[in-house]
Amino acid sequence: MNAVTHDPKRFRPLAWLGCILLAIACAAVVGWMALAIYFDLAPGPTWLRGALGALVAVAALLAALLVRRRRWVVVGIAMAFVVVLVTWLSLKPSHARDWQADVATLPYAEVRGDHLIFHNVRNADYRTETDYTMRLEDRDLDLSKIRALDLFLIHWGSPLIAHTIMSWAFDDGQHLAISIETRKQKGKSYSAVRGFFRQYELFYVVADERDVVRLRTNYRGEDVYLYRMDVPPANARLLLLNYVRAINRLRDHPEWYNALTENCTTAIKRIAGPYQTRSWWSWKLFLNGHLDELAYDIGAIDHSMPFSELKAKSYVNPRAKSADADPQFSARIRDGLPRMSP
Repeated sequence: MNAVTHDPKRFRPLAWLGCILLAIACAAVVGWMALAIYFDLAPGPTWLRGALGALVAVAALLAALLVRRRRWVVVGIAMAFVVVLVTWLSLKPSHARDWQADVATLPYAEVRGDHLIFHNVRNADYRTETDYTMRLEDRDLDLSKIRALDLFLIHWGSPLIAHTIMSWAFDDGQHLAISIETRKQKGKSYSAVRGFFRQYELFYVVADERDVVRLRTNYRGEDVYLYRMDVPPANARLLLLNYVRAINRLRDHPEWYNALTENCTTAIKRIAGPYQTRSWWSWKLFLNGHLDELAYDIGAIDHSMPFSELKAKSYVNPRAKSADADPQFSARIRDGLPRMSP
């Protein structure tokens, strides 16, 4: 019987590929550890946190260059990662911080049969983006009068990334908007990189559209699109009640915001849960600047015209600027939009 021989040259490319992938994974882990130490774990001023984060990266690089047995380098990085990850996961969110005025007060709701009473609904009077008179109101809504569910998609930078706001329309002309956002402390601004770490608590903005939409169209200069969702009123009601449960739970149990796993779009996916009638799993949930395109592809928004035409007609900035503080703001921004009833 002939002996089976293996040509080592056949396996050399696979070995090199494995080494390259392992090196990339190690570099990614070291990079994450350095940033986690800088943003979340290290105490003291910025320069000290930066130095400690850099120290981790430099130590890993020196180990890779000087230690002959690379497997020990990998083991060392893995052990350090476990220590940093466990410490990072142990960080607890809190409601007891010095919050910015627009997110200082948590909303909550009571359900009494068909009546939904929302407390601390935001309806601020803006003069500029940062100069405003904060108003918090109570809203008594009749769940049996839910007529429709609308999606706002807001572009504020890269076309790949957007912010989403859900809004419920009622037969009596009321609209209730809910925006899932970061709860920022005084002196802090939003950073996309910081959003991947434990820098912000989660916050549900429950608001009048004159607040949460007009802020973006009229004062921040963001591009806002509005779509009517193809959702039966009964499902829209169930979705709103699921939001209520999440909002009330957050009041008692703070949560971290995360730009990847718990953001304005993935949280909607989680909350919608059993009330979805279509499959929404797509990479567009994470690069959510194309979320309206995904909704179009699965028939969740108007499908009577090409998507490019629908998107152009759904742009509400000119209407919002014209309506400004008009009490009929919600009706005016919907006037003439596809599938929007008066």
